Amino acid sequence: MNRFLFLILMLYSLSYAGCATTLDLQETQGKLDTEIRGLKDDNAVVRKNAQKNDQTMMELRERIADVAADITEIREDMESLKGDREVLGKGESDIKAEFLRREKEFGDMKNLLEQLSSRMSAIENLLEIGNSASRAPKIEEGAGDNTKKTTTVKTEEELAYDSAYEAFKEEKYEKAREGFQDFLKKYPNREYSDSAQFWIGESYYFERRYEQAILEYEKVIKNYPQGNKVPNALLKQGFSFLNLGDKSSAKLLLDQVAKNYPGTSQARMARAKLTEMK
Repeated sequence: MNRFLFLILMLYSLSYAGCATTLDLQETQGKLDTEIRGLKDDNAVVRKNAQKNDQTMMELRERIADVAADITEIREDMESLKGDREVLGKGESDIKAEFLRREKEFGDMKNLLEQLSSRMSAIENLLEIGNSASRAPKIEEGAGDNTKKTTTVKTEEELAYDSAYEAFKEEKYEKAREGFQDFLKKYPNREYSDSAQFWIGESYYFERRYEQAILEYEKVIKNYPQGNKVPNALLKQGFSFLNLGDKSSAKLLLDQVAKNYPGTSQARMARAKLTEMK
């Protein structure tokens, strides 16, 4: 551009000065034409580049618009997910609370079942107290009108057993244990001996001294294999092992009760516990 202005000024200078010749003018005109063509070419290139730049800018604007739209959509999705998460969090909290409530109920029911099972065993054996009176000897005494009366008299053996059992019913387990142990020293192989040994085991069981209870129940099984307390002893051994966390031993004993003593209350309790353990 500066060169173009320089040539024009030079041309005018020559004209005014009157020194320019026709040849000089033609040469100058030719240079001007060349410069003008060069400028036109440069202008065309600039325009072409400008068009390319405009196209590039348009494409960039479109891409920016697309990115902005994507960002907006992502934000909307994030807000939606946040809402879903809040709802899900609330639902999860409710479910967790319900689970904990049900778990507590199950634990309470499990403890109640355990207590009922133990009490049921105790109730079954409680009948022996009443039956002992009916099995006691009767002494006939004559009256003035020659009418005969019968009076039930308990033996020393029965009195010793009943005294220990009364202490057990009153939950005085240590006293009951001492009473039954004294009973067994005096009457090791009598009608109530297996029951006395069983109640010793029960006294430890209700004190949650399960290992000692297992040992005492074992004495029932070994010392009185023909007695009616064997299924009770096996059942309570199973319960004791379960309370100690030994499920394998508990299952073996409960299976033995269920199979060897079908139709009994002990077998029913064993099956119920086995079902609970699954």
